[in-house]
Amino acid sequence: MKNTKEIILNTSLELFNSLGLSKVTLRTIANKMGISQGNLNYHFKKREDIIEALYFQLVSNIDKSMLNLQQSKDVLQLMLDISQTIMSNFYKYRFFLLDFVQIMRENKKIKKHYAELTTQREQQFSMLFNLLIKNDLMRKEVLPNEYKYLYKRIQILGDFWISDAEIIHTKTTKKTIAMYSEILTQAIYPYLTAKGQKEYHQLF
Repeated sequence: MKNTKEIILNTSLELFNSLGLSKVTLRTIANKMGISQGNLNYHFKKREDIIEALYFQLVSNIDKSMLNLQQSKDVLQLMLDISQTIMSNFYKYRFFLLDFVQIMRENKKIKKHYAELTTQREQQFSMLFNLLIKNDLMRKEVLPNEYKYLYKRIQILGDFWISDAEIIHTKTTKKTIAMYSEILTQAIYPYLTAKGQKEYHQLF
């Protein structure tokens, strides 16, 4: 049975996703749950506390998924799986991406952690790129910082694809998510060797 704190987080996530950050207050959440705002305040003093809890919940979910995926022996498959896992988790917590700039402006704790997390993710992707090169699946760098900037493009697309989907598509479906996932994973294709491209086609 879910405890009150967990129900608050689940309800808040549902409301943030459907209505957007600006339209959801502590009172909105309490009313949706059918409890008093005082009861809600017992668990979370401010709305920002709920946003922080959901943010760290998202990070934890991605970290756990990535840890499980690392059992894979196929490096290219691992990288594609990681990209898809991040995309699906971002969709589940999509209000973060839709209200990304506002959250980063207003919450110093999340902004600081996100900056540290971005550095960590860059290092993880750098290790994956090096493994792909070592296995003759990806060519060596030709331009300065070429793969550092490749990761940056992947990161930007990962952070803002939902904004594009929200503007372009009337409804985001599983098919839409799959399309954006493919757009993301195809970013690496031009850097693959003939061997890597062959394996990429086999995977898809």
